[in-house]
Amino acid sequence: MENTNNVSEFILLGLTQNRNLQKASFVLFLVFYSVIVLGNLLIITTVKSSPHLNSPMYFFLGYLSFVDICYSSVTAPKLIGDFLVEKKTISFIGCIVQLFAVHFFGCTEIFLLTVMAYDRYIAICKPLHYTTIMNKTVCSWMVAASWLGAFVHSMVQTLLTAHLPFCGPNEIDHYFCDVHPLLKLACADTYIVGLIVIANTGMISLSCFIVLTVSYIVILVSLRTHSSEGRMKALSTCASHITVVILFFGPCIFIYMRPSTTFSEDKSVAVFYTIITPMLNPLIYTLRNQEVKNAMRMLWRKKGLLSRK
Repeated sequence: MENTNNVSEFILLGLTQNRNLQKASFVLFLVFYSVIVLGNLLIITTVKSSPHLNSPMYFFLGYLSFVDICYSSVTAPKLIGDFLVEKKTISFIGCIVQLFAVHFFGCTEIFLLTVMAYDRYIAICKPLHYTTIMNKTVCSWMVAASWLGAFVHSMVQTLLTAHLPFCGPNEIDHYFCDVHPLLKLACADTYIVGLIVIANTGMISLSCFIVLTVSYIVILVSLRTHSSEGRMKALSTCASHITVVILFFGPCIFIYMRPSTTFSEDKSVAVFYTIITPMLNPLIYTLRNQEVKNAMRMLWRKKGLLSRK
């Protein structure tokens, strides 16, 4: 079929059509986005400036915070700005770029969370070999592989969608450009593309979630042989990771592990993995981690001493 495209822009219907709710949502999501940026920047600064946070876990945490800022910045500023305008439009090129960026940073986060689970597995189950296995070179290659894997995944999603013909309606019942809403607008049979989306995004989410679940089950079982103090410290660390995994992977699997159909609840569910999880990550990783809290206190004290001078 010849690729015909008569659509130069899309109209985003946003989270809500209610004007009063839009005004309240503007303030709420502006606060959310501010917390995301400031909270994750604080973690990045703390990890980079503290000599005590030099383990692989904090190396990965710094990258996760960076990805969270980028990931939320793909959708949140546009969402917040659209609450103030009546007609919410995005150009065709802008839509495709946003689609690529959402999947690129989202998939990078999935891979990083999986790598962090592997790191915890090695640290708790094979502590004597931890420094040998998780050396700086291996950690750097793991991060690079996460970026590369996410790039390949996102290119597949974007190219498949961009080459579809769009010749009719251009209203997207969402607050950002995603695969399923765009497939719904394409004037072609998208059954095969929908299956590829499941095989690509859906299976990545599900398989990584299964790997994460199995790794944490193994970790929890192995904790029986640890001392009481070591068990509590490991449980505290793993609990924060498990919380992030559930909040992020649950909505992703709900959205992408199904045929190419859209529900009205999709955009509300998407808020969890595009905004809520990046906002909660700094809180989850700091409130349950004494080392990070101590490093932050030292950072504030150091800044306080410098300001007095």
